[in-house]
Amino acid sequence: MDIFGKIKEKLSNEFIDIIEWLDYTDDTIAYRFERYQNEIKNGAKLIVREGQTAVFINEGQLADVFGPGTYDLTTQNLPILTTLKGWKYGFNSPFKAEVYFVNTHLFTDEKWGTKSPITLSDDRFGLVEIRAFGTYAFKISDAGKFIIDIVGTDSNFTNFEINEHLKSLIATRFTNTVGQANLPIELYAANTTELSDTCREVMAPEFQSVGISLEKFYIENVSMPEDLKKEIFEYSRIDKLDLDKLTKFKTAKAIEAAAKNEGGTAGAGMGMGMGFVLAQQMGGMMNPQMGGAVQGQPAAAQTPPPMPTPIQYFYAMNGTQHGPVSFEQLQALFAGRTINRDSLVWKQGMAAWTPLKEVEELKSFLGGNTPPPLPGQ
Repeated sequence: MDIFGKIKEKLSNEFIDIIEWLDYTDDTIAYRFERYQNEIKNGAKLIVREGQTAVFINEGQLADVFGPGTYDLTTQNLPILTTLKGWKYGFNSPFKAEVYFVNTHLFTDEKWGTKSPITLSDDRFGLVEIRAFGTYAFKISDAGKFIIDIVGTDSNFTNFEINEHLKSLIATRFTNTVGQANLPIELYAANTTELSDTCREVMAPEFQSVGISLEKFYIENVSMPEDLKKEIFEYSRIDKLDLDKLTKFKTAKAIEAAAKNEGGTAGAGMGMGMGFVLAQQMGGMMNPQMGGAVQGQPAAAQTPPPMPTPIQYFYAMNGTQHGPVSFEQLQALFAGRTINRDSLVWKQGMAAWTPLKEVEELKSFLGGNTPPPLPGQ
């Protein structure tokens, strides 16, 4: 080869650029290929590896997008840029364009969580607060849209930057989703798989609108205050235990708690009443052992008159009738939050089911022990 041939080959090699990006990090999503004055030579070689997409931007406008492969940059494979530049008959000189490489592999184990408690309204427990956290996975599905809408002119865009935006979006949509679900509070923690799938379906279109595909979404835990947990666990036992036995147990616990109240006479009265009931029950148990009558007295003297029939109440819970229960049992159910002030009750003589708060003798459940004013005052 003569000297002029060598010079021509050397110049030819200087005019051919190789445009590629070797990513040695795990967190870079988009990288702008740096060139001196952004000049790219005619016939430059573009290398796009698996898990990458190359995006050409011309003066802020999206031009051509390349998937994995090797390309010689000419007017044939730069149709949009050719139109934007006005190259009607091809080009031979260097041109300016920004080239962004976008990492399209799956970003996994990204964390999300609610920054503050979410307030929900439950039919049985009223207003309650829950928190939630979990993980999600995403990847870039539309590199051009992602560069234009999210990256802008950032030369090195990482998943830390996008995660702050995505976590805010997730927390907002999660709050809306669980609010509209209107599930009993205990089902949020028990149905995290179904709730995760629902949340992903709700959030996916918003992710897609900026070129991101939400691949996975997991709710790892839904937490609530400890006192609420205890109430939910106790409430759940109703379906497993005999309701009548549970009611009697709650009544005994309520009477025991009231009897320990040193500051009021109501507790003492209930304690005395409980003592009378126990005495009567034990007396009834002991009478058969004593032969039915005290020696020297007629049998008729040992038989007390019939006890007055206590008032029995029926109550509605979850659209189902329950009962009958006594006044004390009903009071225990109210104290245990099995029923509330708006629960419907009925007793013999009432024309229709009536909210508990409107039944005169049951208003004492609601609190307020101040007597009415004396007549004439």
